Amino acid sequence: MCDMNLPMEGVPPEALSEPLAHLDSAGRGHLLIEHLREVARLARCFGERFGAGDAAHLAGLWHDLGKYGGHFQKLIREENGFTAHIEGETASERDHSTAGAIHAAHKAGFGTLGKLIAFAIAGHHAGLADDADLVERLQRESKQRLYTDSLARGARAVLDVSKPGPLSIRPSPEDARRLTEMWTRFVFSALCDADFLDTESFFDRSRSELRQPGPSLEIMEQQLSANLDRLQAAAKDTEVNRVRAEMRAACLTGASQPTGVFSLTVPTGGGKTLAALAFGLRHAMVHGLDRIVIAIPYTSIIEQSASVYREVFKDYPDAVLEHHSALDPLRETPRSRLASENWDAPVVVTTTVQLFESLFANRPAACRKLHRLARSVIILDEAQTLPPSLLLPILDGLSLLTRYFGTTVVFSTATQPAFQKGLLDPYDGQRPGFERITEIVPSSIRAFARLRRVETRWPQDTTPTPYPTIAAELANEPDVLCIVHGRKDARELCQEVDRVTGDSTTLHLSALMCPQHRSAVLGDIKARKARCEPVRVVSTQLVEAGVDLDFPVVYRALGGLDSLAQAAGRCNREGRISRGELRVFIAPTRPPRGVPQRALEVTQSLLRGPAPPDLYAPESFTRYFQRLYGNCNLDEKGIQQARSNWNFRSVAEGFRMIEDDWSAPIVVPYGKQVGELLRELEKMGPSRERLRRLQGYTIAVPRKERERWLANGTARSIGDTVVALEAPYHAAYDARFGLLLDRVGVADAASLIVDDA
Repeated sequence: MCDMNLPMEGVPPEALSEPLAHLDSAGRGHLLIEHLREVARLARCFGERFGAGDAAHLAGLWHDLGKYGGHFQKLIREENGFTAHIEGETASERDHSTAGAIHAAHKAGFGTLGKLIAFAIAGHHAGLADDADLVERLQRESKQRLYTDSLARGARAVLDVSKPGPLSIRPSPEDARRLTEMWTRFVFSALCDADFLDTESFFDRSRSELRQPGPSLEIMEQQLSANLDRLQAAAKDTEVNRVRAEMRAACLTGASQPTGVFSLTVPTGGGKTLAALAFGLRHAMVHGLDRIVIAIPYTSIIEQSASVYREVFKDYPDAVLEHHSALDPLRETPRSRLASENWDAPVVVTTTVQLFESLFANRPAACRKLHRLARSVIILDEAQTLPPSLLLPILDGLSLLTRYFGTTVVFSTATQPAFQKGLLDPYDGQRPGFERITEIVPSSIRAFARLRRVETRWPQDTTPTPYPTIAAELANEPDVLCIVHGRKDARELCQEVDRVTGDSTTLHLSALMCPQHRSAVLGDIKARKARCEPVRVVSTQLVEAGVDLDFPVVYRALGGLDSLAQAAGRCNREGRISRGELRVFIAPTRPPRGVPQRALEVTQSLLRGPAPPDLYAPESFTRYFQRLYGNCNLDEKGIQQARSNWNFRSVAEGFRMIEDDWSAPIVVPYGKQVGELLRELEKMGPSRERLRRLQGYTIAVPRKERERWLANGTARSIGDTVVALEAPYHAAYDARFGLLLDRVGVADAASLIVDDA
């Protein structure tokens, strides 16, 4: 592990005549040569974990060569209240990263290596550039003058005369360009993290001292094992618990296999949350890996999983780092906030979006954590949710990590996608997927057959069922969940059920309700379930993953086979009855455009076969995903070509897992606390904690609609950071259905009454 040398308490006044990297208002200077050497040392330490110690060392040693320039040395003194006269100083640019990049690119004998180091150095403030932009920048006459000026003023003191060997990686010809692109990202990450850490140690020693390592993986493995032993000893002797115990044993046995790519295919309710972590910790112990990174697609699952982990490791509060936008500020600590910057923690729980958008990012803050992925275990929960439009770069990136960076990847899900080569058709001359994926759970356990708790009732023909008919059936079921395609469908069907039952007791869930509202409804459902009270719910797909609901009967609009399996996971989840029933119907509306509609079409094609697909047979999902991916553009934004061309900025701009250009957030008036938070924001301005807390009262609406509401006064901007619905229009947010888009802009008459008194 790399240790950090804290800077001296102060520097003698005469040292201010020496080249400085930083200077504070008290006159305490951070000598440039010390900064360069310490960044080089830390960067080497980080880079050695993926065979790039020499390159990372040189990137650190040269990253601030431009600070030797006379103009920078004059500015740094004057901006901190000191007079400065630098003889011969004529330059006018503050740029201090290009000089080192020019030196790296021109260093004799470097070839490709020099250019890759140049990318990292040139981008350590502005971000990794596209290839043509970097070349133009390095060749610019003004930048060449800065480089020459830096050399003349002392930069030669850190120009290492040794020549590192060729690239430490030995890629196959088809991997070469994309692998060197990924390798550059990791060197860039090592440089940025080292630079941040050494700069922080100069300006704020207290922050540096907070950066202490969490418990060792060995201690965590022992803690988890003891916890699972207690749970297993206390569990009733049921088939579910027997399967869970066998799953855990299989994970511990399989952990001794070589690093690589694994699948953990566990039926819903099979205990994969802790089983996957048990595999990861034991595997890391066996192979000397550094951390476990668990990537989860939905924040609702993250919060649920993280609470399980926190309970297991409650004696070690810094063992598990949660890093996602919806994290409750009350669960943050000063140490966790620092660790989230560079994922310096034994176990990291984050979103799939955060993981992959960081992997293909170009900005220093986003890339800073990447080097922590080398020699780690990455567990991808609900792996079937990876977007098909980005599947080619995602699988290729993971493949490079496993083959060249010492990383192990685990795909964990009940509906395992088709990620092996040979299962996917060739794509643009490439055959996507992995040569080998090792299943952790042996087929001899027969987990799916033993945990089959649901019968599926498929539609008898292709005729859509009107919502009044579905509503009549739901009204006859006292304890039932119905999942529909969209938000409008959920409200319409719920109101149809009201007409049949003559009351409004049916609960509703959709994304037009803010997270706090949805959490309250889910809490009500679970409380009523705990009291053995029946409950009727109509919902969109937001309940299909990571929400522990249990109904004897579940209705599901026909859609993708993986979605149907997730819906089945909300049926007879705890095995309280001999068989639950999933009733699939053809809805009068279609799913959203894009992948959801293609997924429906693939399921319809499978239903035309001799027998309907079996939701408890893993091979059903292999066929389903083969067809789904075959109908999709697996690299819709051309990410792979941009990577091969070393166009880092273009890759980052194109790689967006959530296309949200159409939507924008708005704060809605749910509960009393939101008003207090908005008043606090208006009075005191934005802060990380205030904005985080307001996320619980925010929903996404069409961007054009929000702009119209701002223009006509229906909504207003607060602190230039948050848009909220104005008070006269609060009635548009319904206590049951959330935001009624057709009511936005219609003033609440009661709010317009003025009290004459």
